[in-house]
Amino acid sequence: MNIGIRLHDTLPGTLDQRVSFAKAQGFSCAHLALSKALDNFSMNDAPKLLDEELAERVKADFAAQDMECAVLGCYLSLADPDPEERAKTQAIYRAHLRFSRLMGARVVGTETPAAKNARFDALQQDSEEAFQLFLEGVRPVARWAEEEDAILAIEPVWRHIVSTPERAERLLAELNNDHVQIILDSVNLLSPENAPQAEAVIDEAIRRLGDRVRVLHMKDYTIASDGTVLSGACGTGVMKYEKLIAFAKANDLPMTLEDTRPDNAEAARKYLETFA
Repeated sequence: MNIGIRLHDTLPGTLDQRVSFAKAQGFSCAHLALSKALDNFSMNDAPKLLDEELAERVKADFAAQDMECAVLGCYLSLADPDPEERAKTQAIYRAHLRFSRLMGARVVGTETPAAKNARFDALQQDSEEAFQLFLEGVRPVARWAEEEDAILAIEPVWRHIVSTPERAERLLAELNNDHVQIILDSVNLLSPENAPQAEAVIDEAIRRLGDRVRVLHMKDYTIASDGTVLSGACGTGVMKYEKLIAFAKANDLPMTLEDTRPDNAEAARKYLETFA
């Protein structure tokens, strides 16, 4: 199995040190969030910082440890109602897509939160207005992904605009672009309402999105007394992994861990490996 970790969840250090730490704990791939793993990296400055020189250095750091970059993170809101702010964010995505091609990342990963100044509040993020606003923001990014021969991978999250497998399926149909794919994080699809039917939620996600999934995010969860879904490292909750692991193996998908710490990351990896 190709199991990875978010580099900002390793011990602190330079990028090459973080990749080395991940390798030492038995991981074969990683999720790279540049602003969290590189000192003094500002996402606002990404269009000028993500040049060929940096790409070669990052690529070399991964190659030195025989590690794959499964996800290059760019988790900024494309649903900004302000055209100028939206254009700035789109430029950051464009830079990440180019950079992902240069340094060899499998996908540029993103989610679909509302912008801070959106016309709708958190409870309205699954409205049609929110969906159309995100669609407007992501269309040019999808075209740039195609131009760069890169992949933009969207992660559905129940509190976000693309909140369900059905909504994600609709988005893919609307964009009609093979350079837009999916990151599947099953726990992020669980709400207080559907968490008791978690296996059915996972089944639906695989049924609707399976042929478009390129990476799995893996974590565990528990359900609090008030119904709140609390996420944690793999092996610390009630998540059933059999179907996800079988799906990952059948499709040769990398799996990157979330909600780990340096002291439990290796145990989380080993726990997943018991399902091999």
